[in-house]
Amino acid sequence: MRYFEALATELNYRRAAEVLFITQPALSGAIQSLERTLGTRLFDRDTKSVALTDSGREWLPHVRRALHEVDAALEAAAMLVDHGTVRLGYLIGTGADVMFELLDGADRVFPDIRIETVEYDFSDPTAGLASGASDIALLRPPVDVPDAKMAIVAEESWVACLPKSHPLATRSELRIEELLDEPIIVAPKSAGGWREYWYAADVRGGKPPMIAAEAATYEAEVTLVSRGVGLSFTTSSLARLYDRPGIQFVPITDRPISYTAVAWRPSRLTMSASRLVEHMLSRLPSAKKS
Repeated sequence: MRYFEALATELNYRRAAEVLFITQPALSGAIQSLERTLGTRLFDRDTKSVALTDSGREWLPHVRRALHEVDAALEAAAMLVDHGTVRLGYLIGTGADVMFELLDGADRVFPDIRIETVEYDFSDPTAGLASGASDIALLRPPVDVPDAKMAIVAEESWVACLPKSHPLATRSELRIEELLDEPIIVAPKSAGGWREYWYAADVRGGKPPMIAAEAATYEAEVTLVSRGVGLSFTTSSLARLYDRPGIQFVPITDRPISYTAVAWRPSRLTMSASRLVEHMLSRLPSAKKS
């Protein structure tokens, strides 16, 4: 229903996916599933435009009222269980550079709040946010949490992680199409659309990647790459944090910016978590909220 409301507002799959911080294929699949469940088309769409059908227009105000009531109920429940503990999940590889800056001074400002930090691997790229295990998450969009709000805290470029023996490892830069037929190390299937984003499904034209292996951590990923099992796509900061013998990082010039974001679900924030979010955002005066 949140996906439907976002697409009904934007009437553009790319913009709606950006608002939701999910991939376009994930949004399209969800809308198709919703239409099958309801037994009616909600949108008329072709290669150039998206428009609500009569059914979609009539259903939209009901959906918005329902979502408002759900959010209000979740907010009330969150306030009832505020025990002064805030659970901060962070995706492996995202916490090293920014988490300490975001939390700087928090213990002094909020002596009544206990902050629990938990690291998550690639099997849950939402860092516990989707399941509710985390109140706040430090992650790399896109993730399938449609009601999440986010503030961008870092921007990075894509790099290819290659075995040093690979013929392309001596290049100063690469284009994504040069790498699409190579065996690739990917995240576990549980990562869903995030996994597809990181093997560049959007430029493969529906052709599946040649998956060489799965890895849930960067250590496992770079070990597999160094052994020559396959290559991987990652971000520029990881070239510094996870540089190991036997691998070479080469910039990819034609991929979109990769973001690191602080994310939370407003309807599920306790008062303590809400105060911590405000503190974290105050540490980033240029943060872009979505």
